[in-house]
Amino acid sequence: MTDDRSDKLEDDIIFACDTGARRDYIYEVLMGWDDFEEEDLELKQQTIADPLESFNRAMFHFNDKLYFWVLKPVASGYRAVVPEPARLGVRNFFTNLAAPVRIANCLLQANVLGAAVEISRVVVNTILGIGGLFDVGRALKLPKQDEDLGQTFGVWGLGPGFYLTLPLFGPSSLRDGVGRVGDAFVNPTGFVNIGILPAIGVRALEQINKTSLAIGDYEALKEMALDPYIAVRSAFYQYRRSQINERFRSTTESPSPSPGSKAFE
Repeated sequence: MTDDRSDKLEDDIIFACDTGARRDYIYEVLMGWDDFEEEDLELKQQTIADPLESFNRAMFHFNDKLYFWVLKPVASGYRAVVPEPARLGVRNFFTNLAAPVRIANCLLQANVLGAAVEISRVVVNTILGIGGLFDVGRALKLPKQDEDLGQTFGVWGLGPGFYLTLPLFGPSSLRDGVGRVGDAFVNPTGFVNIGILPAIGVRALEQINKTSLAIGDYEALKEMALDPYIAVRSAFYQYRRSQINERFRSTTESPSPSPGSKAFE
């Protein structure tokens, strides 16, 4: 898979996990990756336990209405007055700001090389990229290390537990929900004491900006899903598995865990 295609897919799925968008489309794309290895084909059919489905569906519909009634109108107005280059710069800024989360989790996974790459990225982007507004690191072939505490728990062998749909935050699992809380203590937007209202405003700006870059995808792709809830749950689970599995594939001269291992979940 080329870097551009991989980055496009990653951005699509991350947006889906945050807003509930691209449900059926992402599921179909994930199922259709043409460079999956043989063992991955068996993993596609597996899913995550969902004992709280009634609650999760209620939260799914809550997030859905929140998108149409609040987030989309606000993001549409924001997009109308803020040009795309500026919005891309805002996205880059928040990505750069969250670098401590990725660095910490690289180290927790004993991925020293990944931590070094991420540190190099944040230094280059902060200095040459004017505070992170420009992703100079990518041009220098310093890829973002997309790591978080939920993935770290998975690499350590902890299974996902059960599926959760969190109000405002979207698809998650018991493991990833705990990981999200842990990451908040490392992310500057979470631990810097700027007051409750400014913190809410920063988070709102980040989400509105992200949504403004993808308006229209949710509406078009929602129509393709027979059951959007099931589709996004499957896409979320497969995506998180692939992220954890990729960490094992990147280790040098070490055999991959068997498909039954918790590390693959």
